[in-house]
Amino acid sequence: MVVRIRRAVTEDATGIGHVYVDAWRETYAGLLSSTKLVGLSKEVEAERWRRRLSAPSRRGAKFRETFVAVEEQAGVIGFGECGPSRDPKLGYVAEVYTLYVHPNHLDCGLGSALLSCLFDSLIGQGVESAIIWALSDNPYRHFYSAVGGRIVAERSSRYWGRELREMGYGWPSLVGWRAVAR
Repeated sequence: MVVRIRRAVTEDATGIGHVYVDAWRETYAGLLSSTKLVGLSKEVEAERWRRRLSAPSRRGAKFRETFVAVEEQAGVIGFGECGPSRDPKLGYVAEVYTLYVHPNHLDCGLGSALLSCLFDSLIGQGVESAIIWALSDNPYRHFYSAVGGRIVAERSSRYWGRELREMGYGWPSLVGWRAVAR
């Protein structure tokens, strides 16, 4: 399987929507409402991403990036997005908002490769630190520890009317993150 990782374009929205819905259904089964998960729409998510990727406010936005992992036959099989931290008082300049790999392509190194592209982009723009939030019951959240993230914060968030715990994984120095991840 040959996978290319590149910056997302508006035409990737359909593939991103499909990965997003399939990843949510797989990852959060048993954690979130089955009715809500089944009700997720790939078309609605694709349209949301189409608007997001084509928004004029996105052009020139402070270090906001979306990358996709694309396989020739399957199309988009993973994606990640980063931008300014939504909670700068924690001391992290950037935040990885999303990092999803299609369930059929897990354990192939795509998560690490996407995170690497996001971090390299942030480093190239002079950003020194980043955080990502994951549900504490997310079975894949330990990936962030494996790639050098350290739990630096916890919070409660509402998901479809249910209060759930989230863990914040931080990288205080993106420049040295690869050495720590090994």
